[in-house]
Amino acid sequence: MNAILSGMAAILLASTIASATSAHSAETVNFGIISTESQQNLRNKWEPFIADMEKETGLDIEPFFASDYAGVIEGMRFGKVQMGWFGNKSAMEAVDRAKGEVFAQTVPESGEAGYYGLILAPKDSALTSVDDLLKCDKSVNFGLGDPNSTSGYLVPMTFVFAARGIDPKACFKNVTNANHETNAMGVANKQLDAAANNTENLALIEKNQPAAFEKIKIIWKSPLIPSDPLVWSKELSAETKDKIRSFVLAYGTDKTKGDKAEEIKVLSGLEWAPFRASTDDQLLPIRMMEVAKSMAQVTGDAKLSSDEKAAKLKELTEKKAALEAKLASAPQG
Repeated sequence: MNAILSGMAAILLASTIASATSAHSAETVNFGIISTESQQNLRNKWEPFIADMEKETGLDIEPFFASDYAGVIEGMRFGKVQMGWFGNKSAMEAVDRAKGEVFAQTVPESGEAGYYGLILAPKDSALTSVDDLLKCDKSVNFGLGDPNSTSGYLVPMTFVFAARGIDPKACFKNVTNANHETNAMGVANKQLDAAANNTENLALIEKNQPAAFEKIKIIWKSPLIPSDPLVWSKELSAETKDKIRSFVLAYGTDKTKGDKAEEIKVLSGLEWAPFRASTDDQLLPIRMMEVAKSMAQVTGDAKLSSDEKAAKLKELTEKKAALEAKLASAPQG
């Protein structure tokens, strides 16, 4: 009898160990989320999607929120983040410095190919245009976005400031960097005289804080910006990538293994329609913006000699031509 009991105990122990091992065998994937608004708002919007991903893929998906964009980029660089939602500028940094790779692209609910950068001002402000903004009399408190934000930083720096050879810090009374939501609310509350933002965030402000939205006006709108990418680490296993890709591209479509109607609701909370496949090529227009910004800055840099300017501009012109050629040959989707 003792032998039988001992045998049963051994079987139960082995079974418990096997169950515990199985429960912890799922690969953990930390999902980075850039800080476009408050962490609580982001958590409420993203957790249903992450829960569905965890359920369908069998992976252990952990959300990772950082106080700024760099936190997610550096998280991927040092293996603390394996995939995430990025803006194009931050995705470019992740691809270049953190072994990142674009595999999918968000799609606005409207179905447009992208979104637009904006400069906002209080509705009753005397500022009505970029010309008003760029009088550079040191009277304006201006809000830029995170330095790794596409619409909050790269776009206005390229199309507004660098295009006119203007350094915001030399133009304005004060320049701050914050996320989109903070900038919009700063304008609404007249803590900022103007600030960078984008059409996606302004739509959220209109939906969630209509009183603040009524206090804001748009004084500048950018060219179209490609929709945000999803990026994973190249170091993820092929099996894990296949699970993630299949889930993401089927989510909210007829191919999903889940509840399509509920998934569409989750995507709507993120202001998106179902995702589409993408590659690093979607970053080419952003790379060209970076080059255009750099060329304008070099041209306006009084500290450089004529020869230094010529050398730098030659290098940038060659880089621009290479990007244009690659963009022209890239598949159009």
